[in-house]
Amino acid sequence: MPTKIEKDSLTGRETTGHEWDGIKELNNPLPRWWLYVFYGTIAWSLVWFVLYPSWPWIDGYFEGVLGRQERQVLDSRMAQAQAAQAQYLDAVAAASPAEILEEPQLLTFALAGGEAAFADNCAPCHGLGGAGQAQYPVLADDDWIWGGTLDAIRQTIAYGIRNEHPQSRFSEMPAYGAMNILGREEIVDVANHVLTLSGSEPPDPAAADRGAAIYEAQCSACHGADGGGMTDLGAPALNDQIWLYGGTLPEIVAQISQPRQGAMPAWAPRLDDTMIDMLTVYVHTRGGGE
Repeated sequence: MPTKIEKDSLTGRETTGHEWDGIKELNNPLPRWWLYVFYGTIAWSLVWFVLYPSWPWIDGYFEGVLGRQERQVLDSRMAQAQAAQAQYLDAVAAASPAEILEEPQLLTFALAGGEAAFADNCAPCHGLGGAGQAQYPVLADDDWIWGGTLDAIRQTIAYGIRNEHPQSRFSEMPAYGAMNILGREEIVDVANHVLTLSGSEPPDPAAADRGAAIYEAQCSACHGADGGGMTDLGAPALNDQIWLYGGTLPEIVAQISQPRQGAMPAWAPRLDDTMIDMLTVYVHTRGGGE
């Protein structure tokens, strides 16, 4: 049975039969310009389908009449870029990081390359520009756990911290609480003393006084009598306001009791020597390296 066609009483146009709250939908045709554009996109897609790689086959794909592939275009552009950079890359490869710092053109090139490599490989942990984030060291200051000389930074980048590489830097802070080396009250006393080393006011001055002797016996061998740290051992300074795992009394107590030991991958197997040199120079300039 044919559907009865209704017309809107005001406009005289046919309706679709849909109605919401007394409002009927008009069966208006699409604008001609819209239809022409739509048909044009279909036609253009068919042309594109023929000119460029498109439809997969069982043993490959239709390569297109033009035979153009973006992968080949990218390879060509990368080859051109490498050729343009070759003279600088060769010069960087032949120079030490210290020599790169002394040559303005090489330094500019190395900083640009190091910044790009840092954003790709280092920023997820250390933040863009080395700003750092929770539990990852800031690289944009003058506080260095393993030293801020060019050689020290390169060693850290190339071989990392606490990983399986045979040349990785490695140190480990004893778990004074978990290993029952110190009792809970002694740890609290030491934590109060550590706060005094950093110039902070301890919650319990008497505990800080008691903790001084414990610190001298248990901690000073690595962190120094004044809390200045020891980069050869990767023992951070405690006499400033820079804290990797937090500088409140509870956070310091937790680190003494059951310390967290950060790790960093070795980049030497992943990046070539030239890129590591550029990263070294970049990181060195971020924090006013030693």
